[in-house]
Amino acid sequence: MGRFGNQADHFLGSLAFAKMLNRTLAVPPWIVYRHHTHPYTNVHVPYSEFFQLEALSAYHRVVSLEDFMEKLAPEHWPSGQRRAYCFETAAQRSADKKSCPMKDGNPFGPFWDYVGVDFDKSVLFGGISFSVYHQPQWMKKFPPSEHPVLAMPGAPAQFPVMEEHVGLQRYVVWSDNMVAEGEEHISNLLIRPYVSIHLRIGSDWQNACKMLKSGDTGPHFMASPQCVGYNRQAALPLTMNMCLPDLAEIRRAVKLWVKKTSSRSVYIATDSESHSRDIEKLFNGKVSVVTLQPDSAQMDLYILGQADHFIGNCVSSFSAFVKRERDVRGLPSSFFGMDKPGRVNPNDEL
Repeated sequence: MGRFGNQADHFLGSLAFAKMLNRTLAVPPWIVYRHHTHPYTNVHVPYSEFFQLEALSAYHRVVSLEDFMEKLAPEHWPSGQRRAYCFETAAQRSADKKSCPMKDGNPFGPFWDYVGVDFDKSVLFGGISFSVYHQPQWMKKFPPSEHPVLAMPGAPAQFPVMEEHVGLQRYVVWSDNMVAEGEEHISNLLIRPYVSIHLRIGSDWQNACKMLKSGDTGPHFMASPQCVGYNRQAALPLTMNMCLPDLAEIRRAVKLWVKKTSSRSVYIATDSESHSRDIEKLFNGKVSVVTLQPDSAQMDLYILGQADHFIGNCVSSFSAFVKRERDVRGLPSSFFGMDKPGRVNPNDEL
């Protein structure tokens, strides 16, 4: 499942999968992990708190999982008839080797407990994937008349999001409340034009990027296809500055885009150090530098997405969400280590 960026990638793939099978998608809540905040349990946030549920209907039929459980499940998926569906390989993790591990670990157990579901039977499958290539097999193997609800332990989708599903971002539309709150922050804190940047530089990310430095991973690493390309054979090199930009690269990229856009402010969303003072020094007080660190990561996403230019992290799915949204709206973006999409910066080496 992962954090929000990963969940968003999986959501787009799940939306496409539901349309492929012509099944209504019961849209799940977002999972917010509270590892460092009392009471240290996951928070399940209904989709509509952040985004407009009805906007998805322009692509395919949807219902919120909460509404499904309250209004439809009693008739179409009653307790006692709730089957879990999973790959045969996943069932190998269960004690009897033939049950789907629907509630094993976090976030799976807490998720289904939040929904109020216990499973009565497992249906295993193999030799099939979630791609459109296997659509006929899905239709034949699980006809809706015999299998009205397909519930799986994870999303029926790949990470990162498949190239053909990237454009589905256009149906993910911010809720009115998010827009109102986000625009208020922008109006009160920022002067347009403004550049927004996403700094993914925390300790966990530093450890992940070490895999690139050691050669344990190649150009395709987490969300990197968004900038190195989806074709593995033709992928551009993935440099350390694209994964973990140092302060020199952060300063260089911010200075470049502030100058190009004549920006008067910079907005920083970060999982760690903001480097706001270092960035302020670049402009001798003539450009305001703001970092909000809001309660919800989604507010950072909204403000990043509204900027006159966005600088993201090539490998981060959080940055990928912003990039997709901006691409849909025709707004410019770049990455640290890659000023022009499709071309690694000269002299940027591993």
